[in-house]
Amino acid sequence: MGEENPLPRRQVVLHDPRLSDPDEELVRRSHLSDAELNQVMRVLDAMRRWRETERVASEASQRYMKLGETDMRALRFLIAAQRQGVVATPSQIAAHLRVSTASTTKLLDRLAEGGHIRRMPHPIDRRSLAIEVTDETRMAARASVGRSHARRFDAIASLTAGERETVVRFFDSLIAAEDALEEQEGAGPS
Repeated sequence: MGEENPLPRRQVVLHDPRLSDPDEELVRRSHLSDAELNQVMRVLDAMRRWRETERVASEASQRYMKLGETDMRALRFLIAAQRQGVVATPSQIAAHLRVSTASTTKLLDRLAEGGHIRRMPHPIDRRSLAIEVTDETRMAARASVGRSHARRFDAIASLTAGERETVVRFFDSLIAAEDALEEQEGAGPS
């Protein structure tokens, strides 16, 4: 038999400010009761578990489709554009993905080589191309990503109107906090 580890296993906790910031240099929490702090920690843990679940699902979809994350984002954009009757162009894809037009050209070359998209003349602007997803890729995306989105929709729809508003306020406040941090970091040290 192999040697047994004499030390007991301890779980490493990543997001508990009582452990990572005991002096409250970053996370002010002295105004919270133990029960409130534990509830905040449960929300943070649920967010962490959701991000991990979403990451695993995204990676599974990417493996199923044999594509990278940016390729999948481009296909989701193209599928949405087609469903809404919008003619998607390479410049729109670049703007959506926040990448250069050169990167977009390489991405579209990859997707075309893989049989995922078609490039066609733009119906109105002769200088541009129209990009469409092939039926096969649309169906494969529906089978992998579409079902996941349907389950998310059902989970959200099962909430009351008040609960949904609370969730929206929560996400909006997270976005505002991140935006403020980006602005502060962009301004440099004060």
